[in-house]
Amino acid sequence: MRLQSNLVDIKARKVYPVSLEVSDGKIISISPTDKECNTFILPGFIDAHIHIESSMCIPTEFARLAVRHGTVATVSDPHEIANVLGKEGVRYMIDNAKKSPFKFYFGASPCVPATPFETNGATFDAEDVATLLQDDDIYFLSEVMNFPGVINNDPDMMAKIEAAKTVGKPIDGHAPSLSGTDLDRYINTGITTDHEASTYEEGLEKLQKGMKILIREGSAAKNFDALEPLITEHYEKMMFCSDDRHPDDLYRGHINTMVKRAIAKGDDLFHVLQMACVNPVEHYKLDVGQLKVGDAADFIEVTDLKSFQNIRTVINGVEVAKDNKTLLPSISATQPNIFKAKRTCVDDFATSTCLTEVEVIEVLEHQLLTHESKVSLAGETGYDLEKNILKIAVINRYKDVPIALAHIHGFGLNHGAIASSVAHDSHNIIVVGCNDEALSKAANLVIDAKGGISAVSKDDKKLLRLPVAGLMSDSDGFKTANSYEKIDNFVKQVLKTPLDAPYMTLSFMALLVIPELKLSDKGLFDANSFHFINSCSSSKH
Repeated sequence: MRLQSNLVDIKARKVYPVSLEVSDGKIISISPTDKECNTFILPGFIDAHIHIESSMCIPTEFARLAVRHGTVATVSDPHEIANVLGKEGVRYMIDNAKKSPFKFYFGASPCVPATPFETNGATFDAEDVATLLQDDDIYFLSEVMNFPGVINNDPDMMAKIEAAKTVGKPIDGHAPSLSGTDLDRYINTGITTDHEASTYEEGLEKLQKGMKILIREGSAAKNFDALEPLITEHYEKMMFCSDDRHPDDLYRGHINTMVKRAIAKGDDLFHVLQMACVNPVEHYKLDVGQLKVGDAADFIEVTDLKSFQNIRTVINGVEVAKDNKTLLPSISATQPNIFKAKRTCVDDFATSTCLTEVEVIEVLEHQLLTHESKVSLAGETGYDLEKNILKIAVINRYKDVPIALAHIHGFGLNHGAIASSVAHDSHNIIVVGCNDEALSKAANLVIDAKGGISAVSKDDKKLLRLPVAGLMSDSDGFKTANSYEKIDNFVKQVLKTPLDAPYMTLSFMALLVIPELKLSDKGLFDANSFHFINSCSSSKH
């Protein structure tokens, strides 16, 4: 392969025309030229923290969508599938990823489960994590979500961190709203990154204390606007990530969208590209080419340095996307899963006792954080549609136990219900709705399919099957994106939710390590104090 284009040299802060030659997957020459060029070549984009499973695509299908946007690599935490299938799930992701030229770099997940206050499908103790970290296919210790355990020197948590230090692999953080001396304790263990900063002040404190901050712009959590002002002074210690990105969003864009937005806001081109293309490679020691002679030929060619319209994406010298079309084929895959939940009936969602005043999970648009409130309910149904108070339930998918019930504000459904077997991080079934009958119908669609997302209205129902661990489809990624968009539009247009990403938002209502109030299969949980609080309970059993 030989290209004539303008080379964007990020470290030298120069753009100049070159003739570039590739052979056997490597760049063998870069020669400056006097010829005028109309296109630009630069290193490929890297997502510095993502859960591939949240795209609802297996790795090979994720790659087919991502390469169109100039992404050549991801730093991937497989803890979603690890919580369902354990080491078998991690190995599934690695093995499937190896069938694609796309560069996936997986970590060892230290928080499986994320907390002891929920039921999941597997447990990783310190020995399990140490064993994973010895694997050449594992590049880092994934996000350390149990920040109370770190702060309080929990022996198991500290042993996992020490295992990463022993093999010299980076340690990723997860410390939402942590500050002061608690943050100091967290950082002093050797944790180096954080993707949970949601305000300028939080990001600045963490940067000043030595952490590297990842600006996250996912399908639910959107922190770009809050953190972008930090770029000018701190770009050398910052990266971009999406964390969790649904298939329709991945179809529309990826890291390239953050690059374009930052440049449009006036951020320096080379600062932004260093965050998108260079910093992840240097921090995680990735084998991703940087447009140097002898490097792997990993790069993109674009029309200009504002829109970054992709002309071609090249990985290891192979053209994997051209003119916004993927050149990667679909590859057949197996469907590992565990799904033991039994069908529900309407009575399972009736509350045996319901106080006049109830604790309510307050949803925050574009945030994983929630607030807590208390609301007086009229009657005994457990709903108040005028106040936008609905029921939310978590159904254990691993064994038959009573359903956990609570109240939630912010979904805005005017009828029906939605359900999902994607419920971070244990991935039990989570459902929210306007009446008990709708809750049961939506949940049963997911249970009968042994994984998926569903929606029911008064006279219609929708389902997207996710047969791989109840998290991912093994079908064509573009079809998955289209199917997801249809069901997402149904929830917005028919059920009338005002939320931008209702399913992504729903999936995080069970994530106990994100304050303030969340629901696990064991009950309503205060993530600030790390204990259960009183809630309405199911009459089941």
